[in-house]
Amino acid sequence: MSGILEGKRILITGVLMESSIAFHTAKLAQEQGAEIILTAWPRPTLTERIAKKLPQPEKVKVLELDVSNDEHLARLESQVREHLGDKLDGIVHSIGFAPQDALGGNFLNTPFESVATAMHVSAFSLKSLTMALLPLMTEGGSVVGLTFDAQYAWPQYDWMGPAKAALEATNRYMARDLGKHDIRCNLISAGPIGSMAAKSIPGFAELASVWDSRSPLEWKLEDPEPAGKGVVALLSDWFPKTTGEIVHVDGGLHAIGA
Repeated sequence: MSGILEGKRILITGVLMESSIAFHTAKLAQEQGAEIILTAWPRPTLTERIAKKLPQPEKVKVLELDVSNDEHLARLESQVREHLGDKLDGIVHSIGFAPQDALGGNFLNTPFESVATAMHVSAFSLKSLTMALLPLMTEGGSVVGLTFDAQYAWPQYDWMGPAKAALEATNRYMARDLGKHDIRCNLISAGPIGSMAAKSIPGFAELASVWDSRSPLEWKLEDPEPAGKGVVALLSDWFPKTTGEIVHVDGGLHAIGA
């Protein structure tokens, strides 16, 4: 039996650790038949080492990509075309960053420069990355991003909360404007994972502890595979008319008031 991504070509960002959702997305995508290409910043060599743990490491190319750098974005199409050919079926946006002074309880004192960086890298990049690759998505496709439920003000998360809210709004507008190209744009809202991004958040353990008492399904910080499966499902043809959506893979906590 062939996999649900058989014959698809997927670009995946954010593979920095084996414990990340992006890594497990890449692993599952290969297992489901996709050809993949990875992007990395600021240390492509780190991603190259992690990529050796994928099922087919010899087939993986890692490209240097800073999504806030216009020159990097301008050259991306030709780089992907060189390694994957003239067609791209999917994009995984697993990128988020905020300076330290925008996290950890400093919300009221964060300068705009730090907020602007968080918004640019974490939200605007969903649009800029997709537009850089749009010429390759001539037969439609799927764009999938990762969010952390922006309905709420989470402890310690501070300006990454508004950045994720901007990401969620950007996803809806992209779904509106890219539908004519038969491109679907959706997000996975995942529960907390002990990834590099999470470890950069001061007080992350306090935030994650909410899941211990409120999540209907047991949630494991060390298990990113459920979220990776959600991403792969949205990349596949099994959601052909779903766009502008946020699919929660969080153990059900989003549905529980207290």
